[in-house]
Amino acid sequence: MIALLKALHIAALSLWCAGLVAMPLVLQIYGRREEVRTQAGFTEFRLLMHAAYTRIVTPAAIIAIAAGTGLIFAADITQPWLVAKLVAVVGMVLAHAWLGHLNVEASEGRGSYQMPHAIAALPASLICMSAVLYLVLAKPDLQPLIEALPAALTTPQGRPLPDVLVPI
Repeated sequence: MIALLKALHIAALSLWCAGLVAMPLVLQIYGRREEVRTQAGFTEFRLLMHAAYTRIVTPAAIIAIAAGTGLIFAADITQPWLVAKLVAVVGMVLAHAWLGHLNVEASEGRGSYQMPHAIAALPASLICMSAVLYLVLAKPDLQPLIEALPAALTTPQGRPLPDVLVPI
């Protein structure tokens, strides 16, 4: 079961990472061509980006996250490097969401939207992907880092949650 989850996780993560690399490049290079300024070119660009984001990259991200979550519970992983990896995954999710926002704005802006440079998402994505890869392969001992944190961050405070945060 764990081997199947790992294979699914790696395959989906590969597609998701490829999308996080390719989409900024396509938005930056292909989306700024002169041909995209025509109706036919704009339609082609819009369909390409929409299909890539909604039919390939986003499902791959969801499958990668779901399989990764399953792996955490199936393999009973509770080491500190996993928390650091999950922080890097959050960075990938934020880059993914920003690319989706740019995709919608570029597609629905009707010429009035000045798209920021989408290529800015590439370094953020690459840093997060590299961090995930390093943390998973090296599984570094983060105990010295945890011990350097203030005690207020590492010990229970003995106080209940504020009422506004308790749903029931």
